[in-house]
Amino acid sequence: MELFNVTVNTMSFLLCDSQENKLCVLLYVVLSSFMLITICGNLLVIISIIYFRYLHTPTNYLILSLAVADLLIGALIFPLSMTVSLKPCINTHSLLCNLRSTLDITIGVSSLLNLCCISVDRYYAVCHPLIYKTKMTDCVAMKMGLGSWAVAILCGIFVFPMFFIPDECDTSCAFALIAASVVAYYIPTIVLLSMYTKILVVALRQARSIHNTTSQNTKSKAVSNKERKATKTLTMVIGIFLIFWVPLFLSYSFFPLDSFILYVLLEPFNWFSISNSMLNPFIYAFFYTWFRRAFKMIISGKIFQSDVTNIKLH
Repeated sequence: MELFNVTVNTMSFLLCDSQENKLCVLLYVVLSSFMLITICGNLLVIISIIYFRYLHTPTNYLILSLAVADLLIGALIFPLSMTVSLKPCINTHSLLCNLRSTLDITIGVSSLLNLCCISVDRYYAVCHPLIYKTKMTDCVAMKMGLGSWAVAILCGIFVFPMFFIPDECDTSCAFALIAASVVAYYIPTIVLLSMYTKILVVALRQARSIHNTTSQNTKSKAVSNKERKATKTLTMVIGIFLIFWVPLFLSYSFFPLDSFILYVLLEPFNWFSISNSMLNPFIYAFFYTWFRRAFKMIISGKIFQSDVTNIKLH
């Protein structure tokens, strides 16, 4: 870890050795912009789902839980990461550094578990549509979201004391971090990929069946198309999440090697992963008509001019 201290301090000093450093100012402006976009975008998602009754569905409640995690990344992780990345972190066992690392893990685990819950929702919607409404109720979705946060907070409580262990325990701590990565990231990722492989296989089979059948009920087609569109959109959300977080979690696996290159890349990997939280609102707005209309009504202030809680957004 001494190598890590030297690396971070040297990079931070070269980057922000004075307040007049143009590169440092530019980075602060860019990262602050990312932070504001992340906060505002996810606030739009949260307000939309809470305010409009049309969006009160099990799937959207899980999206709400995911948006809360993304909002916390923008409001908490971004400022802490800017402080740690652009200013010298003199002692890696300082409260600020340990708090940033703990929040990173807690919110990252929460996001991944929420995505697992969304995959379960999509599994029943596509693979078992006849029992979907009985299995995935609003209450069940809320419990799944709260359960994800409870497990994530427990993980945070478990890893927080580990960051205060003295340097001579770094190797054992590194292996503990790898074990935590396996439990918190790799296993849920395998579950996610398995679920969505099954979902996509069934969705393709249903699409071929609908295409080959001439006497399909119009309403059934509309419902089926809606579920397939939702599944496609959420599959993209999950795929982008995995792509953005893979480099960071893979780097944890090489922690015991004490590699200089690893420590140099760790901070960029961290920024790459948390920037994922900025993208989800844009994905919802691009693919979901009802989210676009909800966003427009919120931004234009129509929700303050009259009661549009029950308006149809389709």
